[in-house]
Amino acid sequence: MAVEIEEIAVGAVTVVVVQGRLDGLAAPALDDRLAGLTTRGTKLVLDMAGLDYASSAGLRVLLKAAKQTKASKGRFALAAITPTVEKIFEISGFTTIFDIYPDRDQAAAAIA
Repeated sequence: MAVEIEEIAVGAVTVVVVQGRLDGLAAPALDDRLAGLTTRGTKLVLDMAGLDYASSAGLRVLLKAAKQTKASKGRFALAAITPTVEKIFEISGFTTIFDIYPDRDQAAAAIA
């Protein structure tokens, strides 16, 4: 299953809902979608409740997006990480790199 990406506005925050598998084949699609959002000082939340898997290529896209958002004076957070993806984050040390919230509403409120 390819990755599905949808944008939702929650007040002044852009929520990007990511579903499916974020692997080497799908990572470029998310990278392209986030590229326009991360350079505008956007307040950005990635809702990962429907994400089944994230490969190292997917993790690189998330790290790049977080760095670009910070460089443009924006804010970046992750929300609703599934247990499977959370294990991948823990193994790779990414749980200490990102601001992670239980759901998109809490993440949006925290960075608004």
